[in-house]
Amino acid sequence: MPGSTRHENPAATRPPELGLRQNLAQFMFLVAVNALVGGTLGQERTVLPLLATEAFHLDLYTGALTYILAFGLSKAAMNYFAGTLSDRYGRKPVLIAGWLAAVPVPALLILAPSWGWIVAANVLLGISQGLTWSTAVIMKMDLVGPRQRGLAMGLNEAAGYLGVAATALATGYLATNYGLRPAPFLLGAAYIALGLGLTVLAVRETRDHAMAEAAGTPGSRGTAGAGHSAHLTTGQVFTLTSFKDRSLSAASQAGLVNNLNDGLAWGLFPVLFAGAGLSLGQIGIIAAAYPAVWGAAQFVTGAASDRWGRKWLIAAGMLVQAAALAMVAAGNTFEAWLVAAVILGFGTAMVYPTLLASIGDVAHPAWRARAVGIYRLWRDAGFAAGALLAGLIADLYGIPAAVAAVAGLTAVSGIVVAVRMRGGDHRPAALLG
Repeated sequence: MPGSTRHENPAATRPPELGLRQNLAQFMFLVAVNALVGGTLGQERTVLPLLATEAFHLDLYTGALTYILAFGLSKAAMNYFAGTLSDRYGRKPVLIAGWLAAVPVPALLILAPSWGWIVAANVLLGISQGLTWSTAVIMKMDLVGPRQRGLAMGLNEAAGYLGVAATALATGYLATNYGLRPAPFLLGAAYIALGLGLTVLAVRETRDHAMAEAAGTPGSRGTAGAGHSAHLTTGQVFTLTSFKDRSLSAASQAGLVNNLNDGLAWGLFPVLFAGAGLSLGQIGIIAAAYPAVWGAAQFVTGAASDRWGRKWLIAAGMLVQAAALAMVAAGNTFEAWLVAAVILGFGTAMVYPTLLASIGDVAHPAWRARAVGIYRLWRDAGFAAGALLAGLIADLYGIPAAVAAVAGLTAVSGIVVAVRMRGGDHRPAALLG
């Protein structure tokens, strides 16, 4: 209308605000989603190693661990694609796709007439975990910005691994009272339905938050060479994250070794404990204690890394894990193994959110999602490496020898972090002035 004045809504043009407090409701929805993602994984932790030996009569450890190999390879690949896809299509569609990939998994585990079905279910589970967990990490980084990145990763990983722990304990109880199938996997089916529904109905897109941060970030502190540029190809990001940048590559190798020893714990610990005469209930307690401590301690360790820095927390955590694995190799009682599981969980908590936060510190917001995906590719390739290495050594020399070998490898990884990772830039850039 002539002479009329058009008033724009300031909220429509205002850039998204970064910070945990400013995005608390959305952040907590994503925490709940990741707890359900962890629970979907936790349905297997106690039951599948025993299903391999008792229901399918697999004698060789390398054969029994094929499901972890399949899971690790598919999850690692999907971690890589999750970052690229979320940059191209948005975070929420990738998160939904991850939940849809998990829908057939409980039915396959319940109905499996042969071990091949179990392996196929774990390919799908790996695809789902790679897409859902990676995207949940990326979305939380988008929301909080640089100042509270460690806290955000601590809350994210705490929720996920407390979900793993609670479900491992619950499935041990269900298996004891109702058998190895189908009861434990019905719990997983409920998690998948809840996670998909919550994602569709309550989770909002966060890519605009990353774009807002990128607009005010000319480069990331501490990156080498091309790392100062916001405009990198995916190939350049892969090379930088995997090999060229000292801090990114040190984090990538530590992540790989961390999940290598987690793959060992997942696949061989229940078999070791059962062979020593522990009951299914006792095995469930140990299987739950490790991720429970891991999950709960991340409430502290993630925030601590914001204040004190990333490098030495990571290096020390790898050495604590190595000591705990050595205790498992030397132990032969429920009490000794329970103490070792608690120490292993604490060492992993020192490392897990801190590694993710260190990637976020160094990577520019414009290519951070891809760097996170590449780091998680290397990290979750550790599941496959752990299944192969631990299975081969266990078949040749026994499970304690496999655990001891992985303990040594974990200690070496901690030393690599101490030598290679830069120290000063592994606090949020906003705190470095």
